[in-house]
Amino acid sequence: MTEPLHVVALLFPHVTQLDFTGPAQVFAKMPGAELHVAADSLDPVPTDAGFSILPTTTLEAAPQGDVLFVPGGRGTFELLEDEPTLAFLRHQAAEAQWVTSVCTGSFLLGAAGLLRGRRATSHWGSLHLLERLGAIPTAERVVRDGPVITAAGVSAGIDFALRLTAEIHGDDVAKRLQLLLEYDPEPPFDAGAPSRPDADDELAQAQISATTELRGDVVERAAARLTGD
Repeated sequence: MTEPLHVVALLFPHVTQLDFTGPAQVFAKMPGAELHVAADSLDPVPTDAGFSILPTTTLEAAPQGDVLFVPGGRGTFELLEDEPTLAFLRHQAAEAQWVTSVCTGSFLLGAAGLLRGRRATSHWGSLHLLERLGAIPTAERVVRDGPVITAAGVSAGIDFALRLTAEIHGDDVAKRLQLLLEYDPEPPFDAGAPSRPDADDELAQAQISATTELRGDVVERAAARLTGD
C-alpha cells in the first residue's frame, strides 16, 4: 500500500477513551500511517474518562481515509439518528479500503447501513442488539468480514489494530509493534468476558438487560430508518 496510509477516526462526546487511544497508539507506530481525528469542530471532545481529546480536523475537512475507524462509548447511541455523522461514515466508507470499529462503534457503522449481512462484533453487553441493524452478531474478539473489521469491547481495540497492521504490512511488522508496545497482557483475573470462568454471570446478565432497556428503542429507530432507505 502506498504511503501515507490515511486513517480517519471519528471522535464524538462520551467516547470511551481506550477504544480510541489503544488503536491510536498502534497507528502511531504503524509504518506510513497518518491519523486524522475528525469531529464536528476543532473544540476539545470530552471522553468518558473525564478528560478531553483534541480533534485534528472536522468532518467536512477530513481527507478521504484508507482506513475508517469508529471507536465506541455511550456517545455512539447518541449519534444513531444523527444524519450528518451517518452521511460522513457512508461517504468515507465508499472509498476506504478498510472500514473498522471498536466496541459499540459497530452500531454507528450499522446505523449507516455498512454492516448489512456482515459478521460483526461489539461489547458483549450490546452485541445482541446489533442484529437489529442488519449485522450478524459474532461473539469474537476481532471479526473480519471482507474489508470490515470490528472489535469487541475496549481493550480489544489493541488486538484489532495489530490485526489490521498484519493485514496491511504483514505479520512480522505487527509482531514488532506488539513488542515495542510491550503488549503482553497478563490480567490478574480470568473475568474479562461473560464466558470466562471468573466472570460474574449475574452482573453480566443484569448489564445486558439494562443495555436493552436503555438502548433498545434508539437502536430500533435506527433500524427503522435503514428499512426506509
